[in-house]
Amino acid sequence: MTEIEIRSAVELPANRTAITLHTADGLNLVGELALPVSQSPVATLIMLHPLPTAGGFMDSHIYRKAANRLPALANIAVLRFNTRGTASPHGISEGQFDHGNLERLDVAAAVEFAVAQKLPNIWLVGWSFGTELALKYGPDFDAVVGTILLSPPLHRTSQEELARWNQNTKRIIALVPEHDDYLEPAEAAIAFSVIERLELIPVDDAKHLWVGETATKRVLNEIVGAVAPQFAPLPEVYLSSH
Repeated sequence: MTEIEIRSAVELPANRTAITLHTADGLNLVGELALPVSQSPVATLIMLHPLPTAGGFMDSHIYRKAANRLPALANIAVLRFNTRGTASPHGISEGQFDHGNLERLDVAAAVEFAVAQKLPNIWLVGWSFGTELALKYGPDFDAVVGTILLSPPLHRTSQEELARWNQNTKRIIALVPEHDDYLEPAEAAIAFSVIERLELIPVDDAKHLWVGETATKRVLNEIVGAVAPQFAPLPEVYLSSH
């Protein structure tokens, strides 16, 4: 057995497949599905990336590290994709950025793909702009059991859209950095107060972009603690048989 220390650039074993998502308005979106190598996944993460006009895409570092680690460490399937008009090292999705409006169809395409693949325990994970998509459209999908928000700015989501979360039983968890550029924990508590069961988790010393391995590990541990608690906390080393 070989011990692999979990560091920033580590890529643990997974079955990684390039995928194409097809939207209801005829676009092809670039994506990747990372699955555990030898076991069935216990949960599925659909990753909704940060703002593409500010450099956000499916390969943003938290999402890349989730795909690199969580299939092996926690038997979690990670589905990443570029929303319409977004380019990343994985490729360019068709269409044009629509400020979170027609992106509803992108989220729907990802959920439909996960359902068609019979992936279990589906969660939306939004980061910054991605949280707006999760908040606006998460209640629309019966297959989605919950959502995790990373650094929600609440720039595009109305109070009426937030209130829709009170009409379902989906879990909703918000990780809010202490030093967020847009919405710090005390402000977030007020802004989200319309949602009766929001689980708001302030994260000390963190910033909007979750830079650094300490921040990454905190985020991934919170995600795993929510969707597959039997695997939390994540180990610091991975035991490889190769």
